[in-house]
Amino acid sequence: MQIKRLLFLSITVFIAMTMFFSYTIEAKESNCITCHRKISPFQVTDWEASRHHEEEVACIDCHGDKHKNAEDSKLARLPDEHVCADCHEEQFNQFAKGKHNFGWTALNALPVTHVEPDELMEGGKGCGGCHNMGIKSRAQKKDQQSKGYRYQNNSCDECHTRHSFSKKEAQDPKACQQCHMGYDHPQYEMWDSSKHGSRYFVKEKGKLPEGAPAPTCQFCHLPDGTHTNRVAWGFLGVRLPFPKEKQWAADRITILKALGVLNPETGKPTARLDAVKSVDMVRVTEKDWKDEREKMIKQCSQCHARQYAQKQLEMGDSMIQKADRLMAQGIEIVAGLYKDGIIKKPAHYAFAYPDFLFFKQTGESHIDQVLFRMYMKYRMRTYQALFHANPDYAYWYGWAAMTKSLNEIKELAGTMRATHKIKK
Repeated sequence: MQIKRLLFLSITVFIAMTMFFSYTIEAKESNCITCHRKISPFQVTDWEASRHHEEEVACIDCHGDKHKNAEDSKLARLPDEHVCADCHEEQFNQFAKGKHNFGWTALNALPVTHVEPDELMEGGKGCGGCHNMGIKSRAQKKDQQSKGYRYQNNSCDECHTRHSFSKKEAQDPKACQQCHMGYDHPQYEMWDSSKHGSRYFVKEKGKLPEGAPAPTCQFCHLPDGTHTNRVAWGFLGVRLPFPKEKQWAADRITILKALGVLNPETGKPTARLDAVKSVDMVRVTEKDWKDEREKMIKQCSQCHARQYAQKQLEMGDSMIQKADRLMAQGIEIVAGLYKDGIIKKPAHYAFAYPDFLFFKQTGESHIDQVLFRMYMKYRMRTYQALFHANPDYAYWYGWAAMTKSLNEIKELAGTMRATHKIKK
């Protein structure tokens, strides 16, 4: 009898404690919801529409329980990727291997970042608005906080917007548009007006059968829901080893000098090469490049014959080669102006040579800005448009614009040389 009483008492205490803690948590949640329904109601609405709400993932699970009133709001934890990883470990590990994870480190590796306004970089109102992506180190977080920036803290909500954190949203091409658009990377615009994009929008209107293929950004670059994204050529459109064709190899060396990756005086690697490698911006072995190319051919082959897909991608490679020929000519013309003292080296440049990674901070050299535009705007469009199946972008906004830019550079250089000669 004594044992039965003890057992009954133990069960009773356990139930009571469970109910107490459940009530306490629910009370805290109620406090969160009650307050935020007044001061930021759409945050609550978003969360209530989320899978998190269905699965009873509560405010304190992500934000902690230290924030209790309006006066201590800074005690609320702003969750980073590691908090998400508590439940989404597989996705976290995938993300860590992809190029999105290097967004923040890549931005800070660019010298131009450190001469532009903080609001546009660390503050996230310019380049930092997209390049805040990446699992930040403690040192990087501390640096951000020391400048007063608390909110550039998580990569997951770039695609899965808080507080709904919708998988469907992240699988929509519009989720990619906010970053992959504009001056130097208009991939969304290219896809949007390509045959791939056309089929997607027609299917969205119900004018194609449910099972009809309509490739999206995610279908090609994040297949089967993976969070690891890499491409063969990388953002800069350069790679190692050098090609076997002598002229193309020479042109690529010229471009790498303008990127500051090779010393323009000696041709030897600079510290920037290590920085570029560390953020996975280029493929540095033939095997690495071929592996990424094969992944893309595999995706393309779900709709196209393999040989057709391979040929289309090879045409993209060929256009990079042709674009590099134009680009190298432009670089060499401007480099000659530096060499002859017609353009003075800006104080922030390492060499008397064009430096693309300072973007348009060229020390008031207009011809350098024309050259940079030729590289970052028009060369990007020339080859990216081929890989995104957009003929108009490839020609008018890419190749034709590069040709025009080269002619402009030649004319400007001629005028500058003539003017310099007269002044002497």
